[in-house]
Amino acid sequence: MTIPAIERIARLNDRCRQGLDPNARIMVTRNCLARLTGDDVGIAEVLAQAELLAAVRRYAFKPGDGPERDFGGFDLKGERIFFKIDYYDLALEFGSDDPSDASITRRVLTVMLAEDY
Repeated sequence: MTIPAIERIARLNDRCRQGLDPNARIMVTRNCLARLTGDDVGIAEVLAQAELLAAVRRYAFKPGDGPERDFGGFDLKGERIFFKIDYYDLALEFGSDDPSDASITRRVLTVMLAEDY
């Protein structure tokens, strides 16, 4: 049984969101991190990042979110947060020719404020 490409992409995106893809990159915008930590630095930044990533991992997709499970939005500490997964070639220079093929695709998960999008 062949798995359709859209389902392969969704499963790979789930692995990325769960932190199980060693080739994926996870980025948090400075604006998002600053808004969640205020003037606190150091341990507050680490805790904010951990809280953000935990929220991304437990995100429950809704029917309107799309079949690839590559985008979502939630509220955290009074802020509207978005996350987006983009697909690049292995060198992170160009878009991937086939996001359903993990051997030629590197995923980049960006967590940001809604206003950063």
